[in-house]
Amino acid sequence: MEIKGKNAIVTGGSRGIGRAIALELAKRGANVGINYVSNEARAKETLSEIEKFGVKGILLKGDVSKIGDVKIFVKKFIDEFKKVDILINNAGILSKNVNFLDVSEEEWDRLIDINLKGVFLVTKEVLPFIPDGGKIINISSISGKMGGTVGAHYAASKAGVIGLTFALASELAKRKITVNAIAPGPVDTELITEEIKERLSKVTPLGRIATPEEIAKTAIFLIENDFVDGEIIDVNGARYMD
Repeated sequence: MEIKGKNAIVTGGSRGIGRAIALELAKRGANVGINYVSNEARAKETLSEIEKFGVKGILLKGDVSKIGDVKIFVKKFIDEFKKVDILINNAGILSKNVNFLDVSEEEWDRLIDINLKGVFLVTKEVLPFIPDGGKIINISSISGKMGGTVGAHYAASKAGVIGLTFALASELAKRKITVNAIAPGPVDTELITEEIKERLSKVTPLGRIATPEEIAKTAIFLIENDFVDGEIIDVNGARYMD
């Protein structure tokens, strides 16, 4: 796909990986909808950066785990741009507890609702507006493939994203809509502390964790290559290989 002139929605697009992907898309000429939940100031900062590339941007406030919110922000985007060529399902949260027995039902539900159900709700609402040849990219995690170290509920949510990616890729192939996922190892964002970044860098063969920009460039590859479909792309510095 040629990115210039296309329209994209990035969930969780105001910071971290989502922000990096939004900026890479804008740099290549795409109009971008930035979904966020509460930090409007951060979202506006990202919007300002996007508009410097001469493209259009729009703020899409809403919780991806709530169908009412999703319907509102998708309608807002469609009213402005008419279609969605690229959907990046990036919104997600980390777990508070690592040990399985410490995880409450409430925490389990919150992780699954945002990390997995959110991908389902947004994709279902957006899909009628994705033309043939469109692109869907889901952000999973190394934890979804090997369990990770941040909790069984987080691993389960991200493994679910992988399964959903496979199923959608098969179903939508007839429309030439490719569906892929990226499974990053730890990424240098504000979601993890400096202490954790240092510890994770030591157990990564390349000696560091990924930058958001490295994940974003992987997303660009998946968008521009029309024959990569139903794949889970590992970006983890050789920490996990299968």
